[in-house]
Amino acid sequence: MKSFNPPVRTLMGPGPSDVHPRILSAMARPTIGHLDPAFVSMMDETKEGLQYAFQTKNQLTMPVSAPGSAGMETCFANLVEPGDKVIVCINGVFGGRMKENITRFGGEAIVVNDDWGTTISLDKVEEALKENPDAKIVAFVQAETSTGAWSDAKRITKLAHDHDCIVIVDAVTSLAGSKLMVDEWEIDAIYSGTQKCLSAMPGISPISIGERAIKKIQSRTTPIPSWFLDLNLVMGYWGEGSKRTYHHTAPVNTLYGFHEALVMLMEEGIENSRKRHRENHYILRDGLESMGINFLVNEDDRLPQLNSVMIPEGYDDAEIRTKLLNEFNLEIGAGLGEFAGKVWRIGLMGYSSRKSNIELCLSALRSVLK
Repeated sequence: MKSFNPPVRTLMGPGPSDVHPRILSAMARPTIGHLDPAFVSMMDETKEGLQYAFQTKNQLTMPVSAPGSAGMETCFANLVEPGDKVIVCINGVFGGRMKENITRFGGEAIVVNDDWGTTISLDKVEEALKENPDAKIVAFVQAETSTGAWSDAKRITKLAHDHDCIVIVDAVTSLAGSKLMVDEWEIDAIYSGTQKCLSAMPGISPISIGERAIKKIQSRTTPIPSWFLDLNLVMGYWGEGSKRTYHHTAPVNTLYGFHEALVMLMEEGIENSRKRHRENHYILRDGLESMGINFLVNEDDRLPQLNSVMIPEGYDDAEIRTKLLNEFNLEIGAGLGEFAGKVWRIGLMGYSSRKSNIELCLSALRSVLK
């Protein structure tokens, strides 16, 4: 066995995206203890930066020491009790994973289905709420990574609150790339990932929990089924003040990188970050359409940072992606589920969302499709 030296790739798939050199450099700094006063001070700054990213003042805002799927499981493990009726919106893979969490934690999933590649239907959500007045939670994905479709988190949240439900929102692909206002929209529980529009490495899951959700956690009549993800326990470590209760050994150097990602987001400004993602999408869109490559999702419902495009007729999905990887060191993503072999998913997230990457992607596609 020898030291591993990975090839240098350009990552333009559904994630991870390219990690900014500043973040890689931050992760190489000396490791200190996870209860060291200097590290605790950095934890406080990380919480402040994450509150900025989510646009919230929620005190229960923190990075879970595990990838985005653990953020999802944290929300469901703490908020879903056996017998709870949960309306879950499915218009892609990750809505389906929400349903899995509901059933595994003993909840009853009321499924609102929409076609993959379309936005969540507000009418269907409202109908489900009227038919299930005893529902406790509405769960949905704001930015469906499997298709690149965007859904209206603000209006879905209001619908849920009008029917006395709290919401759980998947913002893994939307955070720092699409408009997301946790306090203004009164989102109750939300989770994301670091490896998309924040330009950071995989392995951390930011979450934020509001007052309605905290009250539901505090009123549980059954124990939270996960020790590691029990927010009552972990907040002893991620709480306020200099005195912290040992809960787990945090991924110290990974959190250095996440802290640096938040510093960079604040330097750029969250509105500027969203604008960059949007403007780069238009450049990529125009280039792809000039080659006769069409989008899966209609323009009004399309994510700028995750572009699902139809594979031109006569071309083999895996063969083209293999050529891009081997000849251009360029990674784009395959389709999932019913779109496997039919679409490519091209990411423009975080540090990957820059004009030089777009030029590489378009020229490489021209070359392999000629």
